[in-house]
Amino acid sequence: MTPRTDPPRGFPHDGEVAHPDASPDLTPIVGANLRRLRVKRGLSLERLAKQSGVSRAMLGQVELGQSTPTINVLWKISLALDVPFSALLGGAGSTPRVSLLPLERARMLMSRDGAFRSRALFPFDTRRAVEFYELRLTAHGAEHADPHPPGTTENLVVQAGALKLTVDRESFTLATGDAIYFEADRPHIYENPGDVETVMYLVMTYARDAR
Repeated sequence: MTPRTDPPRGFPHDGEVAHPDASPDLTPIVGANLRRLRVKRGLSLERLAKQSGVSRAMLGQVELGQSTPTINVLWKISLALDVPFSALLGGAGSTPRVSLLPLERARMLMSRDGAFRSRALFPFDTRRAVEFYELRLTAHGAEHADPHPPGTTENLVVQAGALKLTVDRESFTLATGDAIYFEADRPHIYENPGDVETVMYLVMTYARDAR
């Protein structure tokens, strides 16, 4: 058995870096937003690292546009900054009355192993209290989600495949077409118990907009 070794000092942990197939155009956007929000709150990289549980090295590389974090790491950062998830993914602006979001230009967020994929089904140009996502989970894949900000809720429907959802220690099994609504300010786990990909649609609602 190969002994476990920690990553070299100054480099992010492997578990913090997204799968190579994650959308590369998000890297500079996330970096600029992270720096803007961190400076606005008067936080050093060291302080934000302590509050978020994300290494200082990773935060620094994200700000410089050198690394794309995983979905879970982005959630940890948004929670520490007390902003909606989408605040790290887009800039302030005005949304046109009609926004076409072509699949071929979708910005895909992924877990480290690529098993969990998230595609935003809304434009990133404004902050919002409600977000809409398409989620995909590979066969027998799992994604562990940290608690979201207090008051956050998730309304999820399974479009294809099956899902085992655990909220705190209570588990629920959903088949194709089943839906569930739950308070997401507690740890929760998405698991695919089947042999085919699970496709889900998620509406995330925050208690309030980003400050």
